[in-house]
Amino acid sequence: MDKIVYWSQFEVGKWNFKLAATNDGLCYVGTPNTTIEELTGWLNSHLKTYTIERNDEKLQSYINQFINYFSRKSTTVSVPLDVRATSFQRKVWDALTQIPFGKTCSYSEIASKIGNPNAVRAVGGAIGANPVLITIPCHRIIGKNGSMTGFRAGVDLKKYLINLETRSTFGDNYMKI
Repeated sequence: MDKIVYWSQFEVGKWNFKLAATNDGLCYVGTPNTTIEELTGWLNSHLKTYTIERNDEKLQSYINQFINYFSRKSTTVSVPLDVRATSFQRKVWDALTQIPFGKTCSYSEIASKIGNPNAVRAVGGAIGANPVLITIPCHRIIGKNGSMTGFRAGVDLKKYLINLETRSTFGDNYMKI
């Protein structure tokens, strides 16, 4: 039987995010301005069979979590997840969720945290495979020297997210929905 995948979208500033979820949880948060073709391409490579359906109402609670995060009403996007991963990816992603809001960490620190300090490149690969941006906070990873390193959604969004999380005061116009 096909798995039903619901999708919707929301906007924050200049960015339009597409997200997808099954009845079991969030499975995908696209990079800003992802097309529906990119979403279906991702689904084709990660799910054997599925039916896709736009359903804004069903995903509204997920969207609200993102809106609360972007408006700093919440420090996390706390939703059920339905992500497929290797055991190594799960270890890395679990370590990412332990990085506190407003803090950053390096690839090598994550490798050490999961008990595999020589697996820095593999950690980078696992981070790059994260299908649920922001929810599993891969944007909090920076280079060992503090530099902004690659981010599937682009360095502009990464800088925005880190700035969002580290600002101590916020004006009413910080986030436009």
